[in-house]
Amino acid sequence: MTGTLYGIGVGPGDPELITLKALRVLAAVPVIAYPATQSGESLARRIAAPHVAPGRTEIAIPIDITQPHAGNQARYDAAAERIASELAAGRDVAALCEGDPLLYGSFVYLAERLGGRFPITVVPGVTSVTAAAAVAVQALATGSEPLLVLPANLSEEALVAHLKTAAAVVLIKLGRHFAKAKRALAAAGLLDGATLAARVGFADQRIVPVAEVAEGDPVPYFAVVLARRSPR
Repeated sequence: MTGTLYGIGVGPGDPELITLKALRVLAAVPVIAYPATQSGESLARRIAAPHVAPGRTEIAIPIDITQPHAGNQARYDAAAERIASELAAGRDVAALCEGDPLLYGSFVYLAERLGGRFPITVVPGVTSVTAAAAVAVQALATGSEPLLVLPANLSEEALVAHLKTAAAVVLIKLGRHFAKAKRALAAAGLLDGATLAARVGFADQRIVPVAEVAEGDPVPYFAVVLARRSPR
């Protein structure tokens, strides 16, 4: 019997937003894996820390978020084979993922590599999109409004083109792309009323109007902008 690979959504930051199902899996699996920076820091591991029992085998997956996905392929290949060795030995592995594993989650790349070889179970998590709306007490969309989730690492021209037709939008993956995203929101007529939610779920979370954030101000990569077009 092989082990099962679990994709565990640990939520956006607050350890209390981890689901009961995720807690049950974390209590049972002997191995956990998680994305980390080149220096070994891991937001997913930090969020899950209160719920990880001592003595677990840990597999850190160093990812360079400044690189496009193609630049991290070899890292995911190596991590998948390391996880495969645990699964082949009959040990279950929980792969932690910020937010939800299947919404721009790093878990997708592990599932692509291991899905045909081992059983996979995904435990959904609270997304940064819904958590940001909750702390801002701001509706994502209502009625028949389409909701657009847009990564800010697109070109400025592409951002403007998408935003011009959006009724309600969430911008993710901000960080060094914030200034570009702010300009695109202004060009598309969505800057007024747009809200920046940064470090959601942490003690230093920040909820401010985008218009009040200078383009040179540091904004985390894991920050979110919420915006809706005013009815005409």
